[in-house]
Amino acid sequence: MKKLIALVGLGFAFAVSSPAFAGEQQDKMKGCNKEAKEKTLKGDERKAFMKKCLSKDYQLKSGTAVAAPAAPAAPAAPTAPAAAATQQNKMKACSAEAKTKGLKADERKSFMSTCLKG
Repeated sequence: MKKLIALVGLGFAFAVSSPAFAGEQQDKMKGCNKEAKEKTLKGDERKAFMKKCLSKDYQLKSGTAVAAPAAPAAPAAPTAPAAAATQQNKMKACSAEAKTKGLKADERKSFMSTCLKG
């Protein structure tokens, strides 16, 4: 039983920590893709460049660098762009409207979809 609890605890720790590490790598991948597009690389040239670019020693050009968050666990609300904030406000408004209309299940899903698009 103790082994099972320890295994579950380790599994949870890996599951929670992996997204924090994925963000940095994804940002570097975006920057490398942008740089490869600027150089108009194709095929084997692109593949070789991406391999070199994704290595930890490679520094992206200043124009292609994707801004990484200062701390992975920091809340996104204060630093979120205005578009994300308006989307969140739109979601709240649509949800409140669906609640006042008493919509449930598929009707609510359909309403929310159209409300968020418009």
